[in-house]
Amino acid sequence: MQYQDLTQQWPAFSKAMLAFTHQLGLVKQSNANNEAVWCDHVALRVNDIATAESLLAEFKQRGKVISDSIINGRPIYIIVLDEPLILGGWQIDCVELPFPGKHYPQQGWEHVELVLPGNAASMAELDQALHAVNPDIDTVLANDSSIKIKRSAPQAAGETLANPTIAFKQGDICIKVHSAGIKAVVASESAA
Repeated sequence: MQYQDLTQQWPAFSKAMLAFTHQLGLVKQSNANNEAVWCDHVALRVNDIATAESLLAEFKQRGKVISDSIINGRPIYIIVLDEPLILGGWQIDCVELPFPGKHYPQQGWEHVELVLPGNAASMAELDQALHAVNPDIDTVLANDSSIKIKRSAPQAAGETLANPTIAFKQGDICIKVHSAGIKAVVASESAA
């Protein structure tokens, strides 16, 4: 897997992500204060260290590493791109490159991460923010049993910003929603 492979995968990946965000009712939605959901970053999956190191070198030629934290026992790099990726009406300027922790069925683009307005500091507040953006989300989820939901609060050492996460997975695509963007999370690591 090389950067060129990722550029070839991007059109199909972005089409699937946009369809799923529409299904979840999260595309360009706003809450009552007219604060919009935005796509913060995109994440990769790789199965071996050599591939991860090769992709990291290629991404360094196209941007700048702003974080190389250890999360859940493995390095995860955040790269700010010189040229953003386009996903519908969103411009995505950050890529998350986790080094492998386990073997995945496929390598390449794995998920996008959306930020919900409202600065939720707890899972209950994030649920409220999600319902403010799409009041019908429970109906959407009740009518489609193929959508799996996982709630978590990943945190790097020294990270001070609460960042609860809800992941929606359907087949091999995943969308995660947070209350804080990755740059704010990285800044909280530096402030600690």
